[in-house]
Amino acid sequence: MGFVYDFILFDKRNIMDKISVVVLNKGREQSIKRFHPWIFSGAIKSVEENPKEGDIVRVVSNHGEFLALGHYQIGSITIRIVSFDDVVIDHEFWKEQISKAIDVRKALGLFDSKDTNVFRLVHGEGDSLPGLIIDFYNGTAVIQSHSIGMYQLRNEFAEILHELLKEKVKAVYFKSNKTLSQNGEKIELENGFYGSDHSESPVIVNEYGNKFNVDFIEGQKTGFFIDQRENRHLLMKYSKDRDVLNMFGYTGGFSVYALKGGAKHVDTVDASARAMELTDENISLNGDNAPHKSFVCDAADFMKDIKDKYDLIILDPPAFAKHRSALRQALQAYKRLNQKAFEQIRPGGILFTFSCSQVVTKENFREAVFSAAALSKRRVRILYQLSQPSDHPVNIYHPEGEYLKGLVLYIE
Repeated sequence: MGFVYDFILFDKRNIMDKISVVVLNKGREQSIKRFHPWIFSGAIKSVEENPKEGDIVRVVSNHGEFLALGHYQIGSITIRIVSFDDVVIDHEFWKEQISKAIDVRKALGLFDSKDTNVFRLVHGEGDSLPGLIIDFYNGTAVIQSHSIGMYQLRNEFAEILHELLKEKVKAVYFKSNKTLSQNGEKIELENGFYGSDHSESPVIVNEYGNKFNVDFIEGQKTGFFIDQRENRHLLMKYSKDRDVLNMFGYTGGFSVYALKGGAKHVDTVDASARAMELTDENISLNGDNAPHKSFVCDAADFMKDIKDKYDLIILDPPAFAKHRSALRQALQAYKRLNQKAFEQIRPGGILFTFSCSQVVTKENFREAVFSAAALSKRRVRILYQLSQPSDHPVNIYHPEGEYLKGLVLYIE
């Protein structure tokens, strides 16, 4: 038996020895030694043996010192590191990584929660699995790949989920709406259920006892903005007897919580007619005859003249900047949007305002909101500074992972 074991190890090592080697420029290994999970194209001196996009490559310093193993992809972020240890990257490796992510969610009590059955199971770099997102929707796991390397492993990940969570995961759905390329050519991404898996979409989930229809097939991202869960819950505490405006409302998550908290009236606004249909369905799921209206409208048009109509406003726009080149323009957009809210909210009003743009730092966002407040000439207090929830962990060595920024403000 020992001989067989030794042969298997020898075989696996041979496989790893055959992978391509990426050599870094002199002095560019420092960020890797600080465990940052990305290697940018400018740090690379040479790439040996012409790896395909999505292949695992071995990263070494200018002097040949081993640094990491990661997925190779042509672009600004050329390598996404999956291990800083010199190990065999195989089924057992991926199984262990996903098992660790599951353990975190178990420690958070999410698997045993009586009132919540929707959460993020794997959060990319935050779980040392860069390029991989897995969301759990009441028995259905939705896998989204943000790199070609993770996309190529989607079936293996589905198999692992069934191995590790056979009592919890009834179906796995692949959903990739990001453009990916391989060897310089865009590839057509396949969406659909794994193997013979199947479940209904939309699926009804519970979040803090509130019910939501989640359309994981046609909806944005994986179907629901799970990252706002704790911020929605906080909003509920401040909604009683208030007139609430939920801008960029998508499927009405904040609106449902506001009504649960006793809001006098809630208006939800989004440019998508389908989103407003789902909002109305979600409102109905949580109680008929709610004091609520949906508006299919451009945000700027709706906010032209709402003076003194609302005393609680939520601004949760889509990412204004997906690339650093758009940062300046995005900050101006945040400033204009928040200034409009400051100028028109009732005295004593509360503003929940957010940015989900990764390239916008907390300092960037706060400065934009500060400028908006100054232009409005209103007295403004910061009540809370918000971020993403614990099932969207931030790798301490990858601060860029703290993409969601929020402020709760009191306006005199």
